Amino acid sequence: MAGRPGLNATASAILSRWAATADLVGVRVLTLGSGATVIDAGIDVPGSLAAGALFAEATLGGRGSVTFAPMEIIPDLPLPGAFVTVSSPSLACLGSQYAGWHVKVGEFSAMGSGPARALARGEDLFARLGITEQDDVAVLLLEGRQLPDDAVIAAIASPCGIPASRLSVAIAPTASIVGSVQVAARSVEAVLHKMLFVGFPVQAVTDGCGIAPVAPVAGDDMQALGWGNDCLLYGARVWVTVDAPDEDVARAVPLLPASASPQSGRPFVEMLRAAGGFYRMDPMAFGVAEVVLTNRRSGRIYRAGAVNPGVLRASLLGAA
Repeated sequence: MAGRPGLNATASAILSRWAATADLVGVRVLTLGSGATVIDAGIDVPGSLAAGALFAEATLGGRGSVTFAPMEIIPDLPLPGAFVTVSSPSLACLGSQYAGWHVKVGEFSAMGSGPARALARGEDLFARLGITEQDDVAVLLLEGRQLPDDAVIAAIASPCGIPASRLSVAIAPTASIVGSVQVAARSVEAVLHKMLFVGFPVQAVTDGCGIAPVAPVAGDDMQALGWGNDCLLYGARVWVTVDAPDEDVARAVPLLPASASPQSGRPFVEMLRAAGGFYRMDPMAFGVAEVVLTNRRSGRIYRAGAVNPGVLRASLLGAA
């Protein structure tokens, strides 16, 4: 749409509204010496479900919304579900939401999501998808446990081509309520990233929505990593609409659920340990439990995968 604000401008507006209600949603707003804005969304503050929804909407560059609905995949453990709707899915999910920026400065280490990635363009996928962004503000959302200082801010602002005073960063640990929500809100993104991996043209995705259980807040970040991923792998459902030849859709759909990998069927932490590290895991093991895809070109509906209450129960409750 002509004149529509860019990803960073829209995300910046979301963070400004969020900052105005910081006390109500359990976050804290800091201004560093450089003039950068840092929002603590779970390190020294409790955060909240509402804060998690705003964090996730900012990761999408304002091209999506997050609400909550009950999910009862495990009969004796009802959980809130994060329901995300996304417009311009390849731009919002891959050009913004995907956690593709590892920010490491000295002892500081965090994974970065959000539209600042589209300014820095440090990942191959931007050239591959032809995604570009120009703005005089930048927003990056971090998953980590240490607040960034001005040295970290400089390392983010410089590749974005903006002064530090025009950068806004929000951060939450994996083991926090905001961390749980923002992971659950990645259900559509998980499917698009899987499409990218199997060679399906993600630009053909015209619309998407998904729901995933919000994992309980874990005792540590490793447990939270396992619970959050298991909620996607074994509990998430995603619906997408595409405009593509039926033969391309039929080839891709069986590969999209997490169950397409022979490694599927165990809690994520077990697969992680067996692989010897995150980047050694079978890429096919990622994704969501169930995918329903409608091809608007032909009107055909495709479905693959299914939720797996047994594995999710074993992960969250330690019981078969």
